[in-house]
Amino acid sequence: MNEQRLSWDDYRFILAVGRAGSLNGASKRLGVSHPTVFRRINEIERKLGARLFERARDGYAATVTGEEVIAVAAEIEQRIEATERRLSGLDARPAGSLRVTTAEALLSGLMPPLLARFRQAYPRIVLELTADNATRDLSRREADVALRPGGQPPDSLIGRKIATIAAAVYRPRKFKLRAGADLGEQDWVVPDDSLSHIAMAQWGIKRGYHETAVLRSNSLLALRDAAAAGIGMAVLPCHLCDGDKRLVRVGDPIPELRSDLWLLTHPDLRRSARVKVFLDAMRTGFAELQPRLDGLPAREG
Repeated sequence: MNEQRLSWDDYRFILAVGRAGSLNGASKRLGVSHPTVFRRINEIERKLGARLFERARDGYAATVTGEEVIAVAAEIEQRIEATERRLSGLDARPAGSLRVTTAEALLSGLMPPLLARFRQAYPRIVLELTADNATRDLSRREADVALRPGGQPPDSLIGRKIATIAAAVYRPRKFKLRAGADLGEQDWVVPDDSLSHIAMAQWGIKRGYHETAVLRSNSLLALRDAAAAGIGMAVLPCHLCDGDKRLVRVGDPIPELRSDLWLLTHPDLRRSARVKVFLDAMRTGFAELQPRLDGLPAREG
C-alpha cells in the first residue's frame, strides 16, 4: 500500500497539469522541463493504476478519476498555504524576505527612493520585487504585499487606499498642435489588448484612437519612451511623464482617468512585523508623493 501513496510533490504535478491543461503550461508553472512533467505524470498513473488524463493533440484533459485527484490536490495546497500564512503572520521580527508586487510604472522613479529609505530603517528585511501588470495571488503566497491602482480590492484581502493617480494626454515636444486640433487625426501610441481593461486604454478606445494607433505595447514605460521619441501621442500617468523634457502635456489631467492606489495584503499577514512596517512606510511615503501623483502644472512648449 505504501507504494501507492502519493507525495505532495506528486500532487503538485497533477495539479499543475490539471490547471494548465498541457505539459508545456505545467512545466512553466513548476519550473521544470516538459519531459520531466511527462515522465512524472506517467509514473504517477502507473503508481495509482489509473489514468488521470486523456492525451489529445490540443492538450491534457482530466478523466473522472483525475478530476477527483485534482480536487484533493487543490485542497491540500490551500491548507499548506493557509498554514504558511499563519506562521508567517506570527513572526514578530522585522526581518526576512518580503515579496512585493506592483505595476512597473510605479517602480520607475517613484518607488526606489521610498524603498531605499525603508532599507535604511530595516536592513534585516530583504525585498523581493515583482514589477508586472499581472495581479499576483496574495492568497496563494505569490506575494506578501501588493500596490495596485484600480478599484475596491476583493473581500479576501485587506487594503487601504493610500493615494490617487492622475493621467493626461502627452505629445512629443517635436509635435506642434494648433489650437483646437482634432486629436483623432494625430498618431497615437496605445496600450495593447493585455491592458485593455485599464481606464487609460478604455478612454482611447472610446475615442477611436486605438483604431489608428501606430504602436501598441503592454508596457506603459515603453509607451512613454515611444511618445518621447516622437512616434505618437499617448495618455499616461502624470507621475510618469511630468518632468520629462521630451514630452509636453496637452491640457489638464483627465478627471475620469483618476485612479486609486491600493496597498493590499492577506489578513493572515497583517500582524507580521515585516509586513506591518512596510505597509506603514508605504502609506507615509505615498502621502508625501501625492502632489507629484496629482500632476505638475502643465508646461508650454
